[in-house]
Amino acid sequence: MERATSESTVVVEIDLDGTGVANISTSVPFYDHMLTALAKHSLIDITVQATGDTHIDVHHTVEDVAITLGEVLRTALGNKAGIRRFGEASVPLDEALAHAVVDISGRPYLVHGGEPAGQEYHLIGGHFTGSLTRHVFEALTLHAQICLHMQVVSGRDPHHIVEAQFKAFARALREAVEPDPRTGGAIPSTKGAL
Repeated sequence: MERATSESTVVVEIDLDGTGVANISTSVPFYDHMLTALAKHSLIDITVQATGDTHIDVHHTVEDVAITLGEVLRTALGNKAGIRRFGEASVPLDEALAHAVVDISGRPYLVHGGEPAGQEYHLIGGHFTGSLTRHVFEALTLHAQICLHMQVVSGRDPHHIVEAQFKAFARALREAVEPDPRTGGAIPSTKGAL
């Protein structure tokens, strides 16, 4: 999918049945690092090519990539028949620990907490403000129509805190989108739709 605005141009491709191959270029180096980790640990192949008005702020480009990634994920999941639907993971990175729970529900909802006071103000890698972490998860969950609970259990280093969250999300997402052979290809909901 492509998203083009006066602020950015974004192209995203994914393969849910991939091996974690990443081809990421957003012009925001730390974000590239996080999206590469997302691909690697979710085993979803992700290609992102994005340019934007980063001379003003990286916010627009970061947000538009998350929006587009969410839309592509929603589209790729189709009617969600045969998937596990739920996924959960706790991932450490040195002193940081993040816990993520995903529900491929069709109902967008984000619960995000536990980051230490001041995390949102840290500038990571010279471009990525800590507040963008929550914003990425907000945009992605809204446009993918998934439910995500993300809790930072511990952490001191701003880089580690963000990276643990992306990796926990990746592992939980990997489990949630995996085929579940026991469902016989059914949609995993008593409603018959997600």
